[in-house]
Amino acid sequence: MAIDYGSKRVGLAVSDTQRIIATALTTVETKKIFEFLDEYLKKEEVDEFIVGLAKQMNNTLSESGVYIEPFVLELAKKYPDKKIVRIDERFTSKIATRAILESGAKKKQRQNKALVDTVSAVILLQSYMN
Repeated sequence: MAIDYGSKRVGLAVSDTQRIIATALTTVETKKIFEFLDEYLKKEEVDEFIVGLAKQMNNTLSESGVYIEPFVLELAKKYPDKKIVRIDERFTSKIATRAILESGAKKKQRQNKALVDTVSAVILLQSYMN
């Protein structure tokens, strides 16, 4: 499961059982992420969490790391049996926005930030699996 963690929303993506294709799952309000994960993990198997590592161009953590890092610590504490993999997420939002635009989405869909978060999670997961 890939997690694109943001201050307002969390984009989520999952893969098929053979780990070939990443698929958008949903977007959840940040304050409800652990409630969602608790329910999801009761029904579905998740081997590992892929969480974006927010870096600046000079490889230092970006300002969004201020809220992502405490989330990752809590994630590890709540689910100690799950592996957490961090991968660079620098360009995922731009790539997601471009992918949505190129898919022919209408203007209202392109402005939907929740959609961008979910597509970003798909990009994170697919790049990890590749």
